[in-house]
Amino acid sequence: MGRKPTIDRKELAELVAQGASVQELAAHFGVSESGVLQAKRAAGLAKPMMDHSAAVPWKLARAHAQSGPATNLRNLSAAAQGRPPAAERLNTALRWAQRLVDAGLDVRYDADEGFSEVPAAPSGSHVAVVLAAARKGLESR
Repeated sequence: MGRKPTIDRKELAELVAQGASVQELAAHFGVSESGVLQAKRAAGLAKPMMDHSAAVPWKLARAHAQSGPATNLRNLSAAAQGRPPAAERLNTALRWAQRLVDAGLDVRYDADEGFSEVPAAPSGSHVAVVLAAARKGLESR
């Protein structure tokens, strides 16, 4: 049987509003950082997680999850969802995607070999779609 929660939601909300970090909250309440994150979610204080499945529709092997193409696609997806990454990361992703689109290229993913650049299909380019969504998200800001 689990132990009773030790985090007061009202106090948690006040500390979050004051800008306390997860680490500070964990020390304050005497719980783990995971416990704080669970309490924040339960209290509706956590930012909703972004969904990058449209930009990265493949089940990535662990070795490829942090590759350049995967990172760039996630950063473009974040921009499309109204939460762009730091300017340097965003600019890198935008330049990468625009280079591919301008060259008539797209990306393909293989779990064994990772990402590769391939000619875009006549029906369209996945990278072009993700880039367009990112630009639209940035214009809305």
